[in-house]
Amino acid sequence: MTQRPLLDIHKLTTCFASHQGIAKAVDTVSLSVMQGETLAVVGESGCGKTVLALSILGLVPDPPGRVTEGSISFKGQDLLDLSDSELMEIRGNHISMIFQEPMTALNPVFRVDDQIAEPLRLHQGFSKAQALEKAVEALDLVGIPNPAKIVKSYPHELSGGMRQRVMIAMALACNPDLLIADEPTTALDVTIQAQIIDLMNELKERMDGSLMLITHDLGVVARMAQKVAVMYSGKIVEFSDAAGLYAEPLHPYTQGLLASVPVLGKKTRLNPIPGIVPSIFDLPEGCRFHPRCPKSFQKCALMLPPLFEPKPGRQVRCWLYED
Repeated sequence: MTQRPLLDIHKLTTCFASHQGIAKAVDTVSLSVMQGETLAVVGESGCGKTVLALSILGLVPDPPGRVTEGSISFKGQDLLDLSDSELMEIRGNHISMIFQEPMTALNPVFRVDDQIAEPLRLHQGFSKAQALEKAVEALDLVGIPNPAKIVKSYPHELSGGMRQRVMIAMALACNPDLLIADEPTTALDVTIQAQIIDLMNELKERMDGSLMLITHDLGVVARMAQKVAVMYSGKIVEFSDAAGLYAEPLHPYTQGLLASVPVLGKKTRLNPIPGIVPSIFDLPEGCRFHPRCPKSFQKCALMLPPLFEPKPGRQVRCWLYED
């Protein structure tokens, strides 16, 4: 019997309106996450990764943004059909999110214990004393020393690494089925980044949960993900298992991303991708990557390629694989 995905996104489109017009930040994206799996969504800033995550949880600010097409099935239920109150029951309880900047995601006027306790009291029916005890346990679980003391701290009294651990503790407090981590190691120094990656891997294995990792850091992806989706200008341009992607990247954009990553011990010159990600209000005709692509030809500028499947389980949006 085929296992049903825990999360199944089908042709999702999220648009934003402005004086410049209507822009598709997420354009007909289809993805799935299986139970116990880590899926990484990779791409440069502005490609739509964070908007995709916010769309899943119904957190896209409306106005100016809203989901206009598609479905987001979680455990067989379309999240887009739910009311705000029904979505609130799922957020933090069944699906949790670690936001990109813990200093801005944490409320500066509330202590750590209040912020971890809130979802426990809201979703699990804990008393104030029970929630405080659980908050201390959660901080201990994520490796914070002296959690009984730290739980009484305000966010500004903690280091960046400690705040990120508090965010992870908050996200995991209700034992969610799916954790969405948006750039969980950004703004942390390299040593703390490694600790956070190891911690998330350990907690995921212990809780047998699923993880959707939003990142631009291919080093993080290599250590955490089983599947990888590469986004560019709102669209998926390549989907693969992680091992296959690193061994043989298919899309020229993926090849460019990997070529721009420094390799320890090698003094080879880095090869940055020329140009920048185009504005979602002014996308090029045809393949959206063609103005920056070293392998583009005439058809690339005229027609947007579909997703081809040159190998089993691998998809790539590039005319080079038409045949």
